[in-house]
Amino acid sequence: MALKAVLFNFNGVIINDEAVHQRLVDQLLLEQNLRPDPKEYAQVCLGRSDRACLRDLLAQRDRVITDADLERLLTQKTAGYQDWLSQVRAVPTYPGLEDLIFRARAAQLKMAVVTGAQRIEVEQVLARTEFAPHFSVIVAGDELPAEASKPAPDGYLQAIERLNQQYPELGLRPDQCVAVEDTFVGIDAAKNAGIPVVGVAHTLPNHMLQRTATWVVDYLSEVELEWVGRRYE
Repeated sequence: MALKAVLFNFNGVIINDEAVHQRLVDQLLLEQNLRPDPKEYAQVCLGRSDRACLRDLLAQRDRVITDADLERLLTQKTAGYQDWLSQVRAVPTYPGLEDLIFRARAAQLKMAVVTGAQRIEVEQVLARTEFAPHFSVIVAGDELPAEASKPAPDGYLQAIERLNQQYPELGLRPDQCVAVEDTFVGIDAAKNAGIPVVGVAHTLPNHMLQRTATWVVDYLSEVELEWVGRRYE
């Protein structure tokens, strides 16, 4: 058995933009005459898809929302994110990301993004960096129903399926991957798919991630793929 693929979360692992997402969600709540609550956002939204986040936030406030209205809110949020991105000089990727991607390529590992973010957001961010060609697969939040959002394993299982479609000789299984996550629900999603997880303390403290992740690091530069690979052997 050998390590064959690294599956990355997006927000909180590749790009430091969680504060932007929270601000945009807060704006949508205010437009609905609802007061934002940072604790509620952390409980309901961290690591989950925009669709699941907005649906559940509104449901907790006893707001009934149609599918059409939810789509309108998602479109509005994405437009706000694109506006923010257009004003950013340099995309705020996390330190150590470039080196980790380089080492994964050197080890001939496949790479994919598994995220709750909208696909257009992921593609636009990656287009602003030099990393886009290295991610063979993107499984985004708008490709899954709210019920399949993390911590459900669906996104990770789809990533494995798509990698196998692109590389039929790969024969990739969950236990031949490692996921890189920063939230409890993301870690749970990978583990629910049968994938070991490196928790990186970008969003939550190291000691909290140790409760659930297979391995924990403070920085991406500390992810030792060679060491992880030996654990697989």
